[in-house]
Amino acid sequence: MAKKPAKTNVMRLLDQHKINYVPHEWVQSDEIQGSTTPIYKTLVTVGKSKDHYVFVVPVERSLDLKKAAEAVGEKNIHMIKEKELEPLTGYVHGGCSPIGMKKQFPTSIDASAKAHDTIIFSAGKVGVSVEVNPLELKELLDFQFYDVSTEE
Repeated sequence: MAKKPAKTNVMRLLDQHKINYVPHEWVQSDEIQGSTTPIYKTLVTVGKSKDHYVFVVPVERSLDLKKAAEAVGEKNIHMIKEKELEPLTGYVHGGCSPIGMKKQFPTSIDASAKAHDTIIFSAGKVGVSVEVNPLELKELLDFQFYDVSTEE
């Protein structure tokens, strides 16, 4: 982990809600792999109903679409197309955060996050992340914990 990155909107929202976080800027991918704190990715899906859902899962795992659909009460869901991500969320691929999207969608964090004091996820910019206690996110983000990931 190198220098302290410039503040992103995600960091500003965390500050506004007085949620403690540690910013990280990843210069090389081996720095990410060397992290002892679990790193999570943000995935955006759409259900059969055409409603959108956000899932936050460990980077080394995949979203189990069947479990995810069941968690949000959909018959089935699928990942949105990459070209739809920025217009829908305001974030680019690789920099998507569950915090600060253009519209807040129902959000689920993989249940594995409950076992950790902190998790790392994107701060809304490629290469910039925040380390946060997942339970403290309830102050800012309406989400549920569900077992929605599977081994890749």
